[in-house]
Amino acid sequence: MSTPTGTARRPGIDTSAPLRTILRIDGWSTAVFGVVVLAAAQSLSGPLGLPTAWSVPFGVAMLGGAAALGLIAGYPRILVRHVAFVVAGNALSCVALLALAFADVIPLTGFGVAFMLVGALVVAVYAGLEFAGLRRLAAR
Repeated sequence: MSTPTGTARRPGIDTSAPLRTILRIDGWSTAVFGVVVLAAAQSLSGPLGLPTAWSVPFGVAMLGGAAALGLIAGYPRILVRHVAFVVAGNALSCVALLALAFADVIPLTGFGVAFMLVGALVVAVYAGLEFAGLRRLAAR
């Protein structure tokens, strides 16, 4: 007898719950951060050195990513390919933030570099936690 991915072999136990929780936390934190970046884009431009022309698309992309995370976490059955996409997206975001911090593509201040490095660390942690959940999900 085969069980759907993301469900337990015993009735009533959802072993995908930890993964679902981290996806929701990632989604909510991404949404909150996207709103903050959008709302404060102009006022953060000076202290961070992040031009508003970069902040707005960055914030909009974060809101789109947050919506996708919410959808994936809300599915009755979490699919391996969706979580793999999330892990890859977070890993790419980490690399992009590191590149922005060190490549002098935009005129970041010291605080702006620190901001990018903290962002890279946060998405790396989410990628690691979601990867662990992905391995557990794929093992079924």
